[in-house]
Amino acid sequence: MRLLFLLLLVANLGFFAWMRFLAAPDPAVDRQPLSQQLDPGKLRIVPETELAKAQPAAPAKPAAAPTPVPIACLESGSFSPGDATRAAQRLEPLALGARLAQYRGEETAGWWVYIPPQANRAGALRKTAELKKLGVDDYFVVQDAGRERWAVSLGVFRAEEAAKAHLDALRAKGVRSAVIGQRETQVPKVWFQVRGVDPALHAQLQEITRDLEGATLRDCAAR
Repeated sequence: MRLLFLLLLVANLGFFAWMRFLAAPDPAVDRQPLSQQLDPGKLRIVPETELAKAQPAAPAKPAAAPTPVPIACLESGSFSPGDATRAAQRLEPLALGARLAQYRGEETAGWWVYIPPQANRAGALRKTAELKKLGVDDYFVVQDAGRERWAVSLGVFRAEEAAKAHLDALRAKGVRSAVIGQRETQVPKVWFQVRGVDPALHAQLQEITRDLEGATLRDCAAR
C-alpha cells in the first residue's frame, strides 16, 4: 500500500515536470498577460463620478414654441342695418357662439351718397325700382319735409373718402345719377364684437372685414 502511494506521487511529479518544462505551450493560454499590456503601470480604477463626467452630454431639447396669446376682443364695423345682415352671414360659418356679440349705436355722418330729390313720391319709387334691377338693395327714400324730400339715400359716411369709394362701387354696377354731398345727421350703426381671438381667427376676421365695404377691424378698447 505504501509502495502504491509512492508510485502515484512519483508519477504526479513526473507529469507536472513534463507539462511545465517539456510540453509545447497551448496557444490559447496567455502565460504573460501583463507583459503584453501598454504601460501596465498606468492602469487605474476610475471612480463613478469621473466616469459620469467623461460621458458625452445629452443634446439639449429644443425650446418649445410659445403658445400664441389670444387677443381679448376685436370688433368689426361700423355697418348700416342692411350691411350688418350681410356681415352676420359672413360670420356665421365661423361658429363663434357665445364669443360673438353685437351692439347698436349712432354715429354722426358728414357725407352721404344719394340720388337728388325727385319731383314727387312716384318719381322716387321709379328710381328705387331702377336700383333693384341693378342689384342695389341698400337705400331709403327721404320723406321728411324740406329741400331733400324725395331724394334717395344710398349711404351715409363719416369720411368723404368712404363716400367716394361707395359711389365708385355704385357706378360700377351701373348707377349713374348718384352724387356725393355733405349732410350732418345721426345714423344707426352696428358693430360686431368677437372675444378670445387667436391668430387664425384674427386672419379670418381681417379677410371678412376687407370684403365688406367701409368696414374696419379694431380692438374693442378703441371704442
